[in-house]
This record gives sequence, C-alpha cells and structure tokens, in this order.
Amino acid sequence: MDENILFAFALTLFAGLSTGIGSLLAFFTKRTNTKFLSIALGFSAGVMIYVSLVEIFVKAKDALVSEIGMTNGYWATICGFFGGMLLIALIDHAIPAIGNPHEVKSVEDVDAGPSSEEFQKLRKMGMFTALAIAIHNFPEGIATFTSALQDPALGVAIAIAVAIHNIPEGIAVAIPIFYATGNRKQAFKLSFFSGLSEPIGALAAFLILMPFLNGIVFGIVFAAVAGIMVFISLDELLPAAQKYDEAHLSIYGMMAGMAVMAVSLVLII
Repeated sequence: MDENILFAFALTLFAGLSTGIGSLLAFFTKRTNTKFLSIALGFSAGVMIYVSLVEIFVKAKDALVSEIGMTNGYWATICGFFGGMLLIALIDHAIPAIGNPHEVKSVEDVDAGPSSEEFQKLRKMGMFTALAIAIHNFPEGIATFTSALQDPALGVAIAIAVAIHNIPEGIAVAIPIFYATGNRKQAFKLSFFSGLSEPIGALAAFLILMPFLNGIVFGIVFAAVAGIMVFISLDELLPAAQKYDEAHLSIYGMMAGMAVMAVSLVLII
C-alpha cells in the first residue's frame, strides 16, 4: 500500500509540473505547432471523457450500490458526479478572465505584448494568475491521486491526460506574469511552482480522506472525480483544441484518445 501511495504522489507531481513545459514553450519556441496542439488537446479530452464515463463513474456506482443499495447508491453517484462538476464550475467562475488559465494563449502572444490599457491590469494581477492556476489545479490533484490509488494503471492514463492539458495552461499562466514583471525567469518559476498545487491536492486527499476512506467515501469522491474531468474536457480542452482546429483534427484526436483508453482498459483486465 505504501508503494501505491508513493506511486500516486509521483504521478500527481508529474502531471502538476507539466505547467513548466508550457512555460518553456512560451519562452523558447518561435511558433505554436497548432496542429499538434489541437490533436493533443483533443486526445487528452478523449481520454478523460471515456475513462470518466466508462470506468470511474461505474466504479463509483458499484462501490456505492454495494454499500447503501441500488437506488440510494445510484442517487449518491449522480449527486457526486454533478457535485464535482459544480465544484470545478464554481472555481472557474471565481477566477476573473484576465487571470483565468483557461483563456487559451499561444507562444506568439509573448511577442505580441499587451495593449496600454491591459498593462496595468496585468501588472496588478500577475501574482494572482499564479494563485488562480494553483486553486484550479488543486481538485485535479485530488482526482489524479485518488484514481491512481484505486487503480495504478488507470492513474497513469489520467496523469498523462492531465499533463497534456497542463502544458497550454502553463503558457497561459506564464504570459501574463511575464507582462506584469518583465522577467522571464520569474514567470517560469511562478508558472512551474503553481503546478505544485496538484501534489498538494494529493497530500490533502491523503491526510483528510485516507483515514475515512470506506466504500461510501470512495464512491462519492470517485463520482466527483468523474464529474470534474468531464467538465474540464467539455469546458476547457475541446474548446481550446478547436481554436486551433484544422480539418477536424481535434475530433480525430479525441477519438484516438478514447480508442487508446478503451484498448488500455481491455488489456488491463
């Protein structure tokens, strides 16, 4: 069990610190590979949607049904699923657009620079942007950790999907901080360390949930994880992928993500 916990923490750390890759892309590449970005984001969405609805939701329902019966278990699963959606929606709503890491940006935006009206706002909110991404990534850390703890192979797939979607978030965080400070190194550091909120979320799950982790708690948390990941996919990943879409590449990427996840689940059984 100790090895599983360490492995789950390692996966969460990997997923969270992928924001640093986005920061590096923002400062050390000349142009965004839009085709690859569209496919990658679509792939990540496909993995998250498929595994949430086919695997995680079902495991949550089975756990709750076995604990509190068919009808109550199904209702608890539904409440947990939409409760997870509501949680991540409220977090998104609380983050102003100017500091919202889901406002898609490309590496070309580093050179474009802000308008004169935007500069003062960005300067005031530079540090807040790092806080915003940290707050948003916290429940993602819980989702990755609990999934990996329950099923390590499933955790790997989720961690990879989260890492892919954290890369453009890293770009989105680094750019306004760079505008606010004029310092590329500081922008990279703040963006990189903002990803630490995911392993912190895992630590919170370990300290708070683990002592009470029975069938009911597990089922509700897992249902909420499914809701969080479906919301992220529909609200963030697919719209971001379609911004750079060419010839339905994002949809093909999503289909590929679903297919890879489906085959992986069959091979795991």
